[in-house]
Amino acid sequence: MTPDLLSFDHPLTRLVVGLLCVFAFVGLNGLVLVWVERKVAGFVQLRPGPLHVGPYGLLQPIVDAVKLIGKQLAMPEGADRYLYWAAPLLAFAPVTVCFLPLPFGPDLAPMRLNIGLVLILAFSGLGVLSLILAGWGSNNKWGLLGAARAVAQSVAYEVPLLLSVMAVALTAGSLDLYQITAQQGGWPWQWYGVKNPLAFFIFLVCAVAETNRAPFDLPEAESELTAGFHTEYSGMGFGLFFLAEYANMIVVSGVAAALFLGGWQGPFLPGIMWFLVKVYAILLLMIWMRWTFPRVRFDQLLNLSWKWLTPLALIDLVLVVIVAGFGG
Repeated sequence: MTPDLLSFDHPLTRLVVGLLCVFAFVGLNGLVLVWVERKVAGFVQLRPGPLHVGPYGLLQPIVDAVKLIGKQLAMPEGADRYLYWAAPLLAFAPVTVCFLPLPFGPDLAPMRLNIGLVLILAFSGLGVLSLILAGWGSNNKWGLLGAARAVAQSVAYEVPLLLSVMAVALTAGSLDLYQITAQQGGWPWQWYGVKNPLAFFIFLVCAVAETNRAPFDLPEAESELTAGFHTEYSGMGFGLFFLAEYANMIVVSGVAAALFLGGWQGPFLPGIMWFLVKVYAILLLMIWMRWTFPRVRFDQLLNLSWKWLTPLALIDLVLVVIVAGFGG
């Protein structure tokens, strides 16, 4: 091992340290978000939520995690051994890479990439592959139906999501999340989300759909498909899918904060504080939506994307190109 490899300036060292920080950040936020989700659900449904394990029920997620880890890992009869166990790993591993280009602060990004936006979109697309493997490898009809729904939903909502991201990338002239954030200011009227609210709205709706959150949780609809693609998973097999969902929520919230809300930019507070405040505000919005809006039907889900969001995103992109052509 050369001395340079031990230096924090070495790219490989920065990558390893960045990944370790990402794992710690994802694990800690997973516990926090489980508690917040239960508290928000309790508030919406007029009940107290977690209350008895630790002060204000704060230790309840830790107890749940210990229970998941202690459960027996079982595989259904007739399942494909390799696909069945590869699916939860493939669901969680790519999303950790998506954290690397996120600019948490002016001098705090695990890895600075000039195509960071492309890297996030490429690796986030692998998530649906894990759902296909889970549904096919489980040898369960509900799992397979859930996987088929996940593919149709992912294809339908990736198109308007990409178009809304392209509108911001064209405006900023960059695919680097750090540069896009730096071109915005610290006040709301300087953010791309205020200058282009249609793209921001389309991105938020598509982000909820891409993370399979209610009201777009059709791939795992309990009342229709038992639990969809993860019907046959228990213990940490289910736990990895669960953790990947929360990690995906943090990633899309971080991308939304960087693209549309000025990222770390803001007055008085340190940059990382502003970034986290914006990320958690979007996360709270997604949690509130889950416990407020009913699940849509599958035809309504697809109609919303192909008949409304995709045409609106195309119109928005054309307007951005026209404005950019006139030097606006």
